[in-house]
Amino acid sequence: MQVRRAEILGLRIPFAQSFSHGTMRRAASDSVVVRVLLEDGTVGHGEGAPRSYVTGETAESVRRRVREVLWPALRGRTLPACGPGTLDALSELLPDAEPTVAERAQGVVAHHAARCALELALLDAVGRNAKRSVGACLSPATEAFRYGGVIELTSVEASVALAQRVRALGLTDCKVKVGDERDLERVAAVREVLGPDVALRVDANGVWDLETAVARIQALTDLGIDCCEEPLGRARRSELAVLVHEIDVPVLLDESLVTLEDADEFAPLGGAVWFDLRVSKCGGLAPCLALARVARAAGVGLVVGCQVGETSLLAAAGRHLAAHLSDHLRLEGSFGTLLLSTDVARETVAFGPGGAAPALGGPGLGVDVLDAELARHAAFREELR
Repeated sequence: MQVRRAEILGLRIPFAQSFSHGTMRRAASDSVVVRVLLEDGTVGHGEGAPRSYVTGETAESVRRRVREVLWPALRGRTLPACGPGTLDALSELLPDAEPTVAERAQGVVAHHAARCALELALLDAVGRNAKRSVGACLSPATEAFRYGGVIELTSVEASVALAQRVRALGLTDCKVKVGDERDLERVAAVREVLGPDVALRVDANGVWDLETAVARIQALTDLGIDCCEEPLGRARRSELAVLVHEIDVPVLLDESLVTLEDADEFAPLGGAVWFDLRVSKCGGLAPCLALARVARAAGVGLVVGCQVGETSLLAAAGRHLAAHLSDHLRLEGSFGTLLLSTDVARETVAFGPGGAAPALGGPGLGVDVLDAELARHAAFREELR
């Protein structure tokens, strides 16, 4: 079973409404989809979501990485069978995601979105070829999933309206984006709408300095938050050990947690931190599992996160990861057309009332891609032979 051809597509799907946080405002998805074709005609799809402010990647850099590094290493190689050892075997075929010295100087942390897109495409193809779910490679430990909501960084009045929508959906946990002078007012208003029983956390997207982070988190703790995501950012990572001793809630590491070296650096903080495993940010499912092993050994909590604007492809990968990591503390994503104006899947994997969602048991990732939708929203297409 060999890979014969591949295609790279840059995906731009408009959002149903724009989405903002402390470092970015988005009105459309910015994903790269890789399609692979096996010798018997089996097709697999995978998605990466490059974020320049997280991994240093762009859609064009992902395209270049797949074309110049990943595809030449994979072309004509024999793929493993679908089963428990598939992820490890694929990792041996894929080049590592390390940037060159020159790329690192330009701000590239890791080529993770590129690796993720190809890893997922291969997994999808291997599963479809065997008529088995990717779950056969990940040993699912649960079939019960409950997703949380997110409130963008917006006015207090708009935050209240979004909180009312979260309540109407029956969600039991919610993340609020923070990072301006109205943080306390915003979170207090959201808490009032959601009531005391909804788990609430905040996400600063790395915009605070140490002094501000300490003061804001202490004040927000009084409003019942149970976690603060990325208060300092990657550039201030050296101050994290000081911060966690000044606050009473865990810090969820997102932009600061990209590589295995990052995980090893923060693991000594133990339960004072949680790791946010986003499939694209971390480089795919195999790297996510490696990060999870570090976390579990150190008593660090796990969150299965998502990138804003994921289609059903990445959402499905996140659900398979969550099924395997049944001890995750929070689960994000699967927003589907709650955020996207349309999706690339025949049937959406979006969560339902209460954030509930079923296990995915179809072949491969469990997502039937609509090629017409991919073509309609492709900002670029490139075939690889």
